[in-house]
Amino acid sequence: MIHSLFLVNSSGDIFLEKHWKSVVSRSVCDYFFEAQERASEPENVPPVIPTPHHYLISVLRHRIYFVAVIQSEVPPLFVIEFLHRVVDTFQDYFGVCTEAAIKDNVVVVYELLEEMLDNGFPLATESNILKELIKPPTILRTVVNTITGSTNVGEQLPTGQLSVVPWRRTGVKYTNNEAYFDVVEEIDAIIDKSGSTITAEIQGVIDACVKLTGMPDLTLSFMNPRLLDDVSFHPCVRFKRWEAERILSFIPPDGNFRLLSYHVSSQNLVAIPVYVKHNITFREGSSQGRFELTLGPKQTMGKGVEAVLVNSQLPRGVLNTNLNPSQGTYTFDPVTKLLTWDVGKINPQKLPSLKGSMSLQAGASKPDENPTINIQFKIQQSALSGLKVNRLDMYGEKYKPFKGIKYMTKAGKFQVRT
Repeated sequence: MIHSLFLVNSSGDIFLEKHWKSVVSRSVCDYFFEAQERASEPENVPPVIPTPHHYLISVLRHRIYFVAVIQSEVPPLFVIEFLHRVVDTFQDYFGVCTEAAIKDNVVVVYELLEEMLDNGFPLATESNILKELIKPPTILRTVVNTITGSTNVGEQLPTGQLSVVPWRRTGVKYTNNEAYFDVVEEIDAIIDKSGSTITAEIQGVIDACVKLTGMPDLTLSFMNPRLLDDVSFHPCVRFKRWEAERILSFIPPDGNFRLLSYHVSSQNLVAIPVYVKHNITFREGSSQGRFELTLGPKQTMGKGVEAVLVNSQLPRGVLNTNLNPSQGTYTFDPVTKLLTWDVGKINPQKLPSLKGSMSLQAGASKPDENPTINIQFKIQQSALSGLKVNRLDMYGEKYKPFKGIKYMTKAGKFQVRT
């Protein structure tokens, strides 16, 4: 299974390594660094890299590469899922998963990795179990450990480890009982020059924060469950009930967890929430180019489009730009040729636009292709796929919990070709 794990920062330095079966030399990461140099973007590094004696399987999260080394063939998604679990656990324990946080809590990190993997095979990956095995770091606990020389490792075996619901510990008590669900959708799309959709798909997740006393049994139903076709569930969900009735029935883990993730790829179900009017022209033999860009909302069901950020990689021949934004601010880096326009919120009554001229190298030939425009945005209280939660019911406990559901849509890789 997994022999070693290397953590590589954005500068290409290995700042942490952990070995389970046998010590694998750091030099194996040279194959990874070669692939990193060949990739145009940090996220374009191949997730699986074969080497003469090993396979390197990696994920990029929070600008850190988590590189697992395996010696025999293993289903790659198995390893990738485990690496994501490691990152989520670090985030759960330390609040953030950064190089600084990992270095500050290096003892806890090694204790967690020792429990999560046993002789290279996943053992305890549920947050509830891990928190009983290894207490999350606090300032007081760190001081006490420093003085007494003790560790964060718990004295007893976790209660959940021996039950049929290993994701939930027994004897949970809260004064305020609450269950919150966040439906977050990310749209990936490519729009061609004429405004037609070449490809569009939605990656969605339902993240939950459940703080309920005892052993509650929840059911979550949807207005239109047929939308959920390509779905991946948390182990707590009773799959047979979902297949029969399209209702989510589960005993929830305690705290934060991802209930399900889903994928909508049917073109007719994916509404494009923004449109772009563009006119980017370069004339042969001229040292000037024209740049015009206007954004507007479309099919947003009356919800506002906010946190809009536009990036465009201009051709190498562009020396400088003289643009006038009607809203927000723009920057142009003459070295990397990256144009960034921070729009903010789109006002449908007064659409934001960016217009002006570009200075080109004298005598340079006309660029072969027009630049592409990448857009980031958020739409609060809206799920683009139309997914809506109908009701949430609780059984097995007598109190009435406080319930809340929030929707959000954001752009993933949203590209407009000019």
